[in-house]
Amino acid sequence: MSEDDISALAERLRTHPSIRSKLGIARATRALGLTAASAGRPGDDAAALPHDGGYDLLAGEGFIPAFIENDPWFAGWCAVMVNLSDIAAMGGRSAAVVDQIWAPSGEAAAPLLKGLHDASAAYGVPLVGGHTNLSAPALGLAASVFGKAQRLITSFNAAPGDLLIAAVDHRGSYRNFDNFCAALDAPPDRLRRDLELLPQLAESGLTRAGKDISQGGIIGTALMLAECSGVGIDIDLPALVPPPGVSIERWLRSFPSFGFLLAVAPENANAVCARFCARGIDACAIGRVTEGSAVTLTHGHERALFWDPAQTPYLDLGARHA
Repeated sequence: MSEDDISALAERLRTHPSIRSKLGIARATRALGLTAASAGRPGDDAAALPHDGGYDLLAGEGFIPAFIENDPWFAGWCAVMVNLSDIAAMGGRSAAVVDQIWAPSGEAAAPLLKGLHDASAAYGVPLVGGHTNLSAPALGLAASVFGKAQRLITSFNAAPGDLLIAAVDHRGSYRNFDNFCAALDAPPDRLRRDLELLPQLAESGLTRAGKDISQGGIIGTALMLAECSGVGIDIDLPALVPPPGVSIERWLRSFPSFGFLLAVAPENANAVCARFCARGIDACAIGRVTEGSAVTLTHGHERALFWDPAQTPYLDLGARHA
């Protein structure tokens, strides 16, 4: 891959809507007066509040109207799934989910509610209430989750010299847009045990930093991790191995149902990867945490800047000064 090819790839990713959508976070947090130093430390996958020697965890997700309209049952499922992933990404275990539903009628809300119910049953995390409006002009969906952690995996602790490990379940396919789902055909016991890997890694001390791969994919999540930790990240394109038939470009921006980026000390990398691989989850080092602030794509001696949050803030939470 030539330097021109890598530069063109970086530009296409940098301007893609799924990458740029995260820029809205900065506008919201500025309006609320929040920074990375605020309670709960915005910028992490969930708010972590110290409690009884551990942490209470709180997270929430809202859904794009086009996503809900396209596949309301799957939107309901995802409302549970992505929240549980956020808690796991922090090294936690989910305890309960609450939902917020808007719909023109009970009939219109039915597939959303069915998706919520089915995912709650599959993952074994109860829905304990929420808000329902059946006289809204259109479908709307949000959900929040409560969990607990003994030790944290955080977005703020990646350090130069760490290896960047991508752990992603490849046993799936695209459901819609760039959503790669490996959960729907998996038995419930597998779903639950797979998420349990993250708190086990946190409690064993094998990893101290990481994030759930969310909208924006591997590349957008790496950018958020780099900005929060005040580091740079080099992503080694040849190290990326997408599922069969999926291009590197699409994989870099895909939102997997089970996917995490972990910053791991080199001496712990094999042990971390082995735990995922033992459960059939692809896990390998795809890059390295560096000094500086730039997120860069590399291919052999060729490299191209994807984003430098020191020059163009992404989350803009003042993480480097928190």
